[in-house]
Amino acid sequence: MKTSGDRWADLALHPVRIRILRALAGARLTTHDLVPLLPDIPHATLYRHLSTLVKGDLIQVVEERRIRGAVERVYALATPGAPMDPAALATATPDDHARYFTAFMSSLLSEFSRYLARDRVDFAADGAGYQQLMLHLSDEELARFAADLGQVIGPLLANKPGEGRVPRLLATILLPADQPATTGEERSD
Repeated sequence: MKTSGDRWADLALHPVRIRILRALAGARLTTHDLVPLLPDIPHATLYRHLSTLVKGDLIQVVEERRIRGAVERVYALATPGAPMDPAALATATPDDHARYFTAFMSSLLSEFSRYLARDRVDFAADGAGYQQLMLHLSDEELARFAADLGQVIGPLLANKPGEGRVPRLLATILLPADQPATTGEERSD
């Protein structure tokens, strides 16, 4: 049985829709703006996938303009990357979270694609990287980790653009992982 997260992933994980989501990450664009960014996609196909993404709540129409009797729509990702307050998180449904996460990942994918499209890509020199770690933490250890991370990152968020400062994107995802299935006897050592 498919979950709501599977449904959102199925919706987003189509080659044309991924490209549309990448193009819209951090932007507000009309179909007219999207055409030169996606020149190999026929106009009818582009309109059809935009409609699918709007109906699926992955993108939204943020503005409509009258141009020579027609309505031009401005599209954006449905959920901004800004952190949500605890009350909004508490009332969000699993469908909401699936949509928010899909938009977050689309935005991250877009930023990574922009990085890879540079004339020079040097992970070591650029300080770029990605990794996945498994932390085994009690609730108290998790709270301490979050507080410590906040103390490290908090002062850096106040940095303004300036000489020698390069904007660097730090994205985090923290979620409980499934417990591995245990077989046989538990070891106590």
